[in-house]
Amino acid sequence: MSLDSLDTFLRTVRDDLGLDLDIPAGADTALVNLPGWDSLNLLRLLALLEESGHRVPVHRLLEAHSLRDIHTLVKEYG
Repeated sequence: MSLDSLDTFLRTVRDDLGLDLDIPAGADTALVNLPGWDSLNLLRLLALLEESGHRVPVHRLLEAHSLRDIHTLVKEYG
């Protein structure tokens, strides 16, 4: 699955994790301020990324502050 487009990435995250996420405005919301965001969703997102062929180092995900930051990592690491 290609997550190159920010909109596709956000829709996938919203749908697969069941988050109440405004697109595209939610891209810049701090993760700690996303309704329903918690450490379990971070693990679920990591699994989703790996299943779709995107291997982002966990320590880089932990440094991310927003979904836009995570999407940037997805593009960076392919």
